[in-house]
Amino acid sequence: MDVIHSVGALRERLQREPNNVFVPTMGNLHDGHIQLVRLAKPRAACTVVSIFVNRLQFGPREDFDRYPRTLESDCNKCREAGANVVFAPDEREIYPEPQTFVVEPSELQHVLDGALRPGHFRGVATVVLKLFNMVRPHAALFGKKDYQQYLVLRDMVRQLAMPIEIIPADTVRAADGLALSSRNSYLSATERNEAPQLFVALQRVCAAVRSGALHGKAERDAMQALAGRGWQPDYVAVRRQHDLQAPTGDDRRLVVLAAARLGRTRLIDNIELELER
Repeated sequence: MDVIHSVGALRERLQREPNNVFVPTMGNLHDGHIQLVRLAKPRAACTVVSIFVNRLQFGPREDFDRYPRTLESDCNKCREAGANVVFAPDEREIYPEPQTFVVEPSELQHVLDGALRPGHFRGVATVVLKLFNMVRPHAALFGKKDYQQYLVLRDMVRQLAMPIEIIPADTVRAADGLALSSRNSYLSATERNEAPQLFVALQRVCAAVRSGALHGKAERDAMQALAGRGWQPDYVAVRRQHDLQAPTGDDRRLVVLAAARLGRTRLIDNIELELER
């Protein structure tokens, strides 16, 4: 496996194997990331993993400075999973000058997480487009734990006519149901024991929706239940899978999404569900 830090060296390396599949990450890799690498392997001769903590997608009071940087451990995990190239640039390599050209996503960037984190999905889309131009993959994999991010990037590739297949991968969970996330490392032992309750809340909303309950009531009940356990919920929302708009009576392919703070740690999760007609 090659560990590469410059765009020039990356392009030179990939000239030998232009048929590549790409897994973009911010590092501090866990089993969810490694599952993406393993899913990527059969799809191309060369699997590329990027590790870059992207300042553009962090708000001014978010955790950019304390986000875990664990490059040596990440490279070992990528090597064990069979990656061919790890691209680990520094900030000057990705942004050698102020980034004045940016990707402005659709209205999808302004709902749910986008409403609470203004500019977040602009930063995500901009860095991913730059990485796509550097790696030039024919396919890229993204986990569906970050469901809204996956939709934003799927739409970007489609609207910009990029010859890249966006492949979603199911959320990987711990044995107790907690969705794996690099930010789980922020949780204290007590908080880690409580954290699976976010998934429990989503499961209860899914059960309520399947039984015919009003979506608004199911959402409010889940928010109140989390708050009663000491969480600070940002939202629990039932939306359409394809565009995250509020569903109508005819919509059957739904997704229930949630974001909530537990102590200082903000966690997100979602469950897709399909209603019978």
